[in-house]
Amino acid sequence: MAKKKYNAEIKKIDQIKIKLKPGERAKLPEKVKIYLTDEIYSYRGVDWEAIDYQQLTETGNYRLKGDLHQLDYPEPLVEQRADPYIYRHQDGYYYFTGSHPDYDQIVLRRSQTIAGLKDAAETVIWQKHAAGKMSQHIWAPEIHFINDKWYIYFAASKTDDIWALRPYVLECSAADPLQGKWVEKGEIDLNFKSFSLDATTFTHQNKRYLVWAQKVNNNTISNLYIGELANPWQLKDKQFLLSKPEYDWETIGFDVNEGAAVLKRNGKIFISFSASETSANYCMGLLEADQESNLLDKNSWHKSEQPVFSSSELTSLYGPGHNSFTKSEDGITDLLVYHARPYKKIEGNPLYDPNRHGRIQELFWQKNGKPYFAYPGLRVDDRKVVSAEIQLAE
Repeated sequence: MAKKKYNAEIKKIDQIKIKLKPGERAKLPEKVKIYLTDEIYSYRGVDWEAIDYQQLTETGNYRLKGDLHQLDYPEPLVEQRADPYIYRHQDGYYYFTGSHPDYDQIVLRRSQTIAGLKDAAETVIWQKHAAGKMSQHIWAPEIHFINDKWYIYFAASKTDDIWALRPYVLECSAADPLQGKWVEKGEIDLNFKSFSLDATTFTHQNKRYLVWAQKVNNNTISNLYIGELANPWQLKDKQFLLSKPEYDWETIGFDVNEGAAVLKRNGKIFISFSASETSANYCMGLLEADQESNLLDKNSWHKSEQPVFSSSELTSLYGPGHNSFTKSEDGITDLLVYHARPYKKIEGNPLYDPNRHGRIQELFWQKNGKPYFAYPGLRVDDRKVVSAEIQLAE
């Protein structure tokens, strides 16, 4: 693993104070709040030193030290895997998939640690057809576990019509998705019969939804649509417009909204998405809706007026996007998974440049309850010792 280079610092850590009476046992917090600024924070796990209760015999204040859990992930995490998707399963493994640079297969790897994904063995679980449907441009697979079965959502086109992209679903009923048989459930039947891709799914209030990118007219590559699912591969009813490219940062090269990812937090449903062409202009925006609102009503959603994640000259990472979200190994820290290139200039069509590497970094939060993405390549100096003050009083 390359030597870690830091480009951000923790400005402060919340103070921990615990009041005890003689003979009581302290319950130390498993996490602490760390701040990049007074307005931007995250949570980290802590390993506390053992308390010597034999020394806690007189009233007064005692200081206890703890080590902040560090996030030491490879950079990049997985090379040449655009559209990276990580799912942490109940079996304790992280499952990783992403677009293979040949666009001809779906691969899957797993590890009990995020860092272990870098060198984990990769299994080809499905390959493109020789002709017809699902024979070209196998893009952006995502793995989900729904009703005790595994599902992979992906986009594919045909050798004789390479831009006739449609969303498809695979199903595996085995406990082990790397060894089990994957069955083609077919194309998701959308009301539109045109260019569509980047399907993702989430549940809210006992309903399962599908969000995807859809071309509806010649001057726009894709809008975002949402619909309720009857089952993992069939819409229950009609789809509804969620977002369309409208700001300058969404319309560079092409008018694009795609690559949606869902995060539920702080009474809100957040959907990040990617915009513009897949060069250094590629960037991410954010949609949000109140968790009690009608998610199928476009008026429930508010779009960020500026990109929330874009190319960085500081870290020399360009065109970040098509993200997913996961949690650290201790289940405490939110993490952002995305792809970005380590250079700006691209020869030829950027879609066929293979070096959109899968990356991962800490996702922070703002006091207004919204996520803070910072910039690609964020590395926080987390070599910190935290402390708790134990106040012993009668």
